[in-house]
Amino acid sequence: MVRQAAAPARALAFSGLHVVDNYANFFKVVFLLSAIIVILLSARTLQEQEMPVGEFNALLLFATLGTMLMASAADLLSLFVGLETMAVCTYVLCGFLKRDQRCNEGALKYLLMGAFSTGVVLYGMVLLYGFAGSTNLEAIARTIGMGTFRNPALLMAMVLLAAGFGFKIAAVPFHMYLPDMYEGAPTPVVAFMAGAAELAGLAVLVRVFLLAMPGLQVDWGLLFWVLAVLTMTIGNLVAIAQANIKRMLAYSTIAHMGYLLIGPVVGSQLGVAAVLFYSLVYACMTIGAFGMVILLARGTVRGDQIDDFTGLAQRSPLAAAIMLLFLLSLTGIPPTAGFVGKFYLFAAAVDAGYIWLVLIAVINSAISLFYYMRVVMVMYMRDLPPQGIVLSRSPALYLALLLAAAATLLLGIFPGPVLEFAKASAAGIAG
Repeated sequence: MVRQAAAPARALAFSGLHVVDNYANFFKVVFLLSAIIVILLSARTLQEQEMPVGEFNALLLFATLGTMLMASAADLLSLFVGLETMAVCTYVLCGFLKRDQRCNEGALKYLLMGAFSTGVVLYGMVLLYGFAGSTNLEAIARTIGMGTFRNPALLMAMVLLAAGFGFKIAAVPFHMYLPDMYEGAPTPVVAFMAGAAELAGLAVLVRVFLLAMPGLQVDWGLLFWVLAVLTMTIGNLVAIAQANIKRMLAYSTIAHMGYLLIGPVVGSQLGVAAVLFYSLVYACMTIGAFGMVILLARGTVRGDQIDDFTGLAQRSPLAAAIMLLFLLSLTGIPPTAGFVGKFYLFAAAVDAGYIWLVLIAVINSAISLFYYMRVVMVMYMRDLPPQGIVLSRSPALYLALLLAAAATLLLGIFPGPVLEFAKASAAGIAG
């Protein structure tokens, strides 16, 4: 009997510009799942807002393609192509409601900050190429490994790339555009930004710093430690003061990016695996939370105020329970997927000796309980308003919410298979 050869775990394409490995495949699953759920979420919104369906879905799919190219980038050139493919499409999507002033304001801020961050990333790439003489990540790593001193240009490239990718994931202090953009952009676009675009920036950050600059891990590890603490702390503290749920979820996104930065700080295989698993979990629970905002948006009611959820448990106990599930998972309360994701992320940091970082992260998770449970209080402890609550009647929207809720619950109860895949996917990135 002739045994069939096992498929290679890693393959290069396009002259080494593009890599197909388990790390890229894991993130591609996350991005495709996010795109599918967002397309289902957007069906009713596109109809009510009279937005062109074809253009919207085409831009969304091209943006998804950009995120997938970013995840598979093995070279700075292919990384930049994927980054701009995603960015240009999301600029247009964020300003899709051309007659809405808040939408235009948020899209303009995102465009200006995005263009500036692109310049920062390019400058860092140029310095890195000037030092290594190559744009290939592995070739850069070999050149850095042969160095006997810290070149100032190399350190500057490291800082610029950290800042540029910090803009893409909205890490503090590069986050100022995000709340306005989330508040003004169409809610399905915001869901895609949270569940795919932000995570794509994280995917390339982990790959570039762990594969191209492992020799500088002492330097950028400290830098990301500071960024993680600032991002999770400021994100959670400012979220407390928000009355608009989209702005609250924007600062929640910032805080979760701070948690995810723990992974590259640790730099181990367990740390990268925890980042992969938590990325999938975060995409499901955050897109689901934005889907609940869409569920309440009918006519003149935008559904983006926390008070719009008043009495939802009386109007629809199932809808309130689904929103409760998403909020509990975002907080990190068992048996949800958010708890498992945070547990493994914090465990990786403890295993690497970052006790203080974990303590700060746990305190921030406790702080987040306040503003998440405020929404729960409004749903369950306030009476239904006299005008009632009108829920959107869209089978596609209901299907999307059920998919996100099922994933959030099942990944919390049965995380084993996905965690094993995440560990196998992290093997090629970190030792």
